[in-house]
Amino acid sequence: MTGGDPAVPVRIGAMVRRLDDGRVLSHDPGLVLPLASVGKVLLLGEVARRLAAGTLAPDQRVELLDEDRALGGTGLLGLLSPRRWTVADLTTAVAAVSDNAATNALLRLVTLAAVQHLARASGLRATTVHDRIRATRGPGVPPTFATGTAHDLCALLADVAAGTWQSPRASDLLRGWLAGNTDRSLVADSIRHDPWSTGGVRVANKTGTDTGVRADAGIVVGPHTVVYAVVAAFPPGAERVAVAELRRWGTAVDRLAGGHRSANS
Repeated sequence: MTGGDPAVPVRIGAMVRRLDDGRVLSHDPGLVLPLASVGKVLLLGEVARRLAAGTLAPDQRVELLDEDRALGGTGLLGLLSPRRWTVADLTTAVAAVSDNAATNALLRLVTLAAVQHLARASGLRATTVHDRIRATRGPGVPPTFATGTAHDLCALLADVAAGTWQSPRASDLLRGWLAGNTDRSLVADSIRHDPWSTGGVRVANKTGTDTGVRADAGIVVGPHTVVYAVVAAFPPGAERVAVAELRRWGTAVDRLAGGHRSANS
């Protein structure tokens, strides 16, 4: 499977991998691109690792600072009155609505260095978080929150899906948080998922949206288990083309997971 319209300068890094038979579809899976909020998977991973190890408690309270609440962008906590939230609250907010205030609060708690170490320890060659979330980026700060490759993200999610990443408990926590994501508008838009039916296709994913970036990475469980990561970087005016490209890859994910009649072909 290749990229979309060559006349439109949208850069795509994509990989889809079916775990039971190893079938792979990809396009430039080693291309390093900005990940936007998909990078928050690594932050959630470090929190999951600590909770599973017992070095962090889910009911530990963390204070939101004024600078967290002033971030804007995605999320709800900065608009609500409480200033202190539990770790469990913050992880839910990051996973479900990509909450920026919660992201920065958790980054302060576990440290950016620890998240970067986790990325390296997980075998990710070119995927990491560079900085906290900022309302604006100027001189002297990293140009983007996180960068990475579709190959790295699929490798990580394959381990999480199998329960072999860090520990079974850590894998289960991370997978559960991603299942609570409310954004199914990109790759998952083309996946016929139905979490409420017995035996239905289920999606656990994280999306990312920033200027010139749309990204989606996740685990799909159906007749087959599939992991995927698709990242699009594009110039102004090409957003619709980029989103259409992610959804086109979603059709391939749907087919490999068994949501399509020709899934075994």
